[in-house]
Amino acid sequence: MAFSQALSGLSAAATNLDVIGNNIANSETVGFKSSETQFADLYASSQAAGIGVQVATISQDFSTGSLETTGRDLDLAISGEGFLRFADSTGQVVYSRNGQLNIDADGFIVNAQGAQLTGYAGERVTGEPVVLQVPTAPLAASATQDNLANSIFGAQVSINLDAEAEATSTTFDPMDPASYDYASAMTVYDSLGGEHVVTSFYTKTGNNTWDVQHVMDFAGKSADYQSQVNAGSTAPTVEFDAQVEQISFAANGQLADYTPTAMTYALSNGAQDLNFSIDLSGSTQYANDYEVTSLSQNGYTSGSLVGVSFEDDGRVIGSYSNELKQTLGTIALANFANDQGLRPNGDNGWLATAESGEPLVGVPGEGVFGDVVSGAVEASNVDLTTELVDLIVAQRNYQSNAQTIQVQDEVQQTVINLR
Repeated sequence: MAFSQALSGLSAAATNLDVIGNNIANSETVGFKSSETQFADLYASSQAAGIGVQVATISQDFSTGSLETTGRDLDLAISGEGFLRFADSTGQVVYSRNGQLNIDADGFIVNAQGAQLTGYAGERVTGEPVVLQVPTAPLAASATQDNLANSIFGAQVSINLDAEAEATSTTFDPMDPASYDYASAMTVYDSLGGEHVVTSFYTKTGNNTWDVQHVMDFAGKSADYQSQVNAGSTAPTVEFDAQVEQISFAANGQLADYTPTAMTYALSNGAQDLNFSIDLSGSTQYANDYEVTSLSQNGYTSGSLVGVSFEDDGRVIGSYSNELKQTLGTIALANFANDQGLRPNGDNGWLATAESGEPLVGVPGEGVFGDVVSGAVEASNVDLTTELVDLIVAQRNYQSNAQTIQVQDEVQQTVINLR
């Protein structure tokens, strides 16, 4: 019996050495979780001496490793609970804490083994997660336009108009500075992504009342106008196509009873005619200098994808050459009732089993799921100091079991020599 006891001890000690060696070997593996050998004694009956030891289980430590900054946008770490979901080449779902990612030639977000990261299209978190694919086509141009269903206007300008300006009765002429008091300009975009400059001319017509004339592409038209004048034309034929609206202010300098005026500009470059409003809400009339305090519009030209990064809430953000950003998808995370039941699959991944339970799937930052950190990875949670001490203890354990065999051999030899 003593031989079997020692042999079981040697076997268990060898397994323990294997586990410790594997921990040490993976001390620099991103997302690796260390393991621990747990032992259980063996008895043939309650009245007899024990018959040895067995490995009860190899327990995994799923505590979070330290997050290390890499500065690489496609590196991803989870701060808190959850696993990244990947679909491998067979369609099998693999769970991992290793977020060293790349984008392959087809636009899929993949790990080093080529497994594809899963999530949800856009910002909508519905249905089963799908593999995430970054569109390689350029971001299409979008014209400056109103979205009245959501009370969104194509352009917005907030300006202070000088309350001390004198009213003028001169007929508006964009070529005559005496016919207006102030001008501001902004760039808008047509359906092909072409740029157009709308110049707004502000003319005071009476106490607290102003006319605003919006002229598109004034610079080019004024140059044409001037060239005709220089050529001796007495009646230049340039049409400035001014869109006019009237605004008024209350006695406290705030804009009163204002509704933006929709404007239409005909185009000759093949793009659709421009239809949008310039919202002047927030403009004031104080006895101060003219000043544009805010300026925005919602059109943009086309752009090529220049980078991909991740937000804390799991959104995949595409950055384009036109300086716009767009949400391309949202990462899915998974969690388990019993993560000890996960089966290691190699390549920094685990598979779900009956013991782990069905995965709970969600998005970063919601419920039990942690946030994700872009430009960082989760280091292995192996504590090398502890492992090296455990290695010494495991070595002594192995040597002690071997010594038991040697002693039992000497005892048997003594009995044999009695003959």
